[in-house]
This record gives sequence, structure tokens and C-alpha cells, in this order.
Amino acid sequence: MTRRTQLIKPRIREILSNTLSPELVSLLPKHWAQLGDVLILPLREELLPYKKEIAKVYAEVLGVKTVLRKGRIGGEFRETNYEIIYGSDPITIHKENGVLYKLDASKVMFSPANVKERVRMASIAKPNELVVDMFAGIGHLSLPIAKHCKAKVIAIEKSPYTFRFLVENIELNKVQDRMAAYNIDNREFKGENIADRILMGYVVKTPKFIPKALEIAKDGAIIHYHNTIPEKLMPEEPFRTFQETAKEYNYGAELLESRIIKRYAPGVWHVVLDIRVFKK
Repeated sequence: MTRRTQLIKPRIREILSNTLSPELVSLLPKHWAQLGDVLILPLREELLPYKKEIAKVYAEVLGVKTVLRKGRIGGEFRETNYEIIYGSDPITIHKENGVLYKLDASKVMFSPANVKERVRMASIAKPNELVVDMFAGIGHLSLPIAKHCKAKVIAIEKSPYTFRFLVENIELNKVQDRMAAYNIDNREFKGENIADRILMGYVVKTPKFIPKALEIAKDGAIIHYHNTIPEKLMPEEPFRTFQETAKEYNYGAELLESRIIKRYAPGVWHVVLDIRVFKK
């Protein structure tokens, strides 16, 4: 892929040099994300007057049907709201590690930078485990568990639009026999003391969902707890907050492993902790 990219970049610059000044050519994106046949392209403000011409060239050279201009991710459902600047269909099927992910790349978040964590999930669980994914999205983390680990999975997703793709992805990956989906707020989920493993793949506001995770967890369950942490608070956080909350609910917490997923913002990291919880 690296060799292919090295060949592609000069070709794109060569074509666009017929339209753009040398100064603007030097500002063309050197990195991009491709999900299936949709390209997500970051464009600097200086390039915006030429965004459609630029997108067309990237699309033709890379062989994609649609190009999106990368923007901010925000809101309760971590929606992307990326602008379509070439083509018209942002719905795609992205294949990764043998798992098929269908999504609307213009509205539903799927971070290519989280690939190592998705791959790790493909070997994390045992076939006899019950896994509860509290923030399932389109099945980012739980589909690899259902498909490769053969574990039983309960996937909870609050967004009705994202939930549509979660249901389709369960069918696409043929895991209907071991993966059930619920379109509810996870705090409305009725299961107590049932999960061997819990996925908390959310960020920023994750701590307020710790009590619900403890309610769902069996004694000795493992929780994969994601959050975003300022570098100056590491390595004590986010485990300290989790441990203090667990203590309030008469649970103990043992940190098994801590991993950095990616840089979230300047001076802020997205991390995941593997934590074993037990009742006192």
C-alpha cells in the first residue's frame, strides 16, 4: 500500500498542476482515508475553491465512486457530517480483517486509525463468553468478536440511523445466530450480572456509563473501557476515575492492560483500559 501511495501522489500532483498553481499543488493532501469505494479527503481552506476539481482527480486515480471532504466529528452519536464533493453515494462496504462493515461514510463514524483495536477484538474473547457492546455503532468492535471468536454478543446502539447498518452488518457477516442488536440507550438495557466481557467504545463522556457497565457485568468480568485523556493526567487516568466510581458501587477494579489507540487532539489521547471488576 505504501509503494502504491508513493506512485499515486506524483500522478495526482502532475494532473492537478494543469489547474492549480505550484503553491496550491504543494498543499494537496498527502494522506487520506479510503473506506470501501469511498474516499475521505482532508482539504485545507486554500484549496476549497477547487474542491470539486481536486476530488475528481483523486477519485479517478484511486478508483473510488465518491469523495467526501473531511470535517468535524461531533454530537451524541459521534456523527461525521462530511461533505460530498464528488459522486453522490456515500454508502459503502469496507472489508477489514475478514469483517464486512456497511456504512454511510458521510454520516457514520468509522475511524481507520482504530484498526489495531478492531483486530485485537478478533481474538480477545472465548466462544462460551457473553459479550455486551454498550456503544455498538455499526459493530466496529463487536463484529470481529462474533465472527472470529464465535462468542455470543449483545450489541446496543442508540442512534436509529446507525442501528440500521448494525443490523445489516450482522446479516452481511452471517452472525445472526450469535449476535443480537438493540436500538436503545444502553442505560435502558435490563440485563444484570450477565456479561463476561463488556465493550465501552465511547469517548469524552464514558465515565457516566460506568455504573451501568458494573450492573451488567458478572463478578470477574472484563471491561474494555475507552476514554480520551489529557496527556498531563496520564498514566493515573482514566483508571483512577474508573476505580473510584467502582468503589462507590461496592466493586473492586484491577487494571490488566492499558493501550493508546491514537491522538485525539493536541495533548489528548484516546486510550483503552482492560479492567477486571469484582464484587466486594
